[in-house]
Amino acid sequence: MEFIAIPAIALLIWLAWQLYRAKQFNKFKTLLNDKIKTDVIAAIQEDLATQRSEQFPNNQAHIDATVYYWTQYPIRILQAAINYEIVDKQWLLATNNVRNSQHLMHIQRQYLD
Repeated sequence: MEFIAIPAIALLIWLAWQLYRAKQFNKFKTLLNDKIKTDVIAAIQEDLATQRSEQFPNNQAHIDATVYYWTQYPIRILQAAINYEIVDKQWLLATNNVRNSQHLMHIQRQYLD
């Protein structure tokens, strides 16, 4: 009987651990979509407004298209946040999101540019 009980308990513990990791990953994606996304949008709008010129007019249509592109997927939000220095390696380490960012890059690699 112990031969069945021990692997069954080990399996339940492993499943609970996987559920915990999945919840942490979903919290990370929610953080990107709720908090980091607004900072990325503000940084994009500020950047395009300062780069406005005769050759690159960066009117509202350009700004809207750029914001749409960079905020369409969580991985692009993370990529833009890293590019605009909203998020850095120290923040990822401090919030224990290094593994979550690596996993996000793996599962959404087709959306990276």
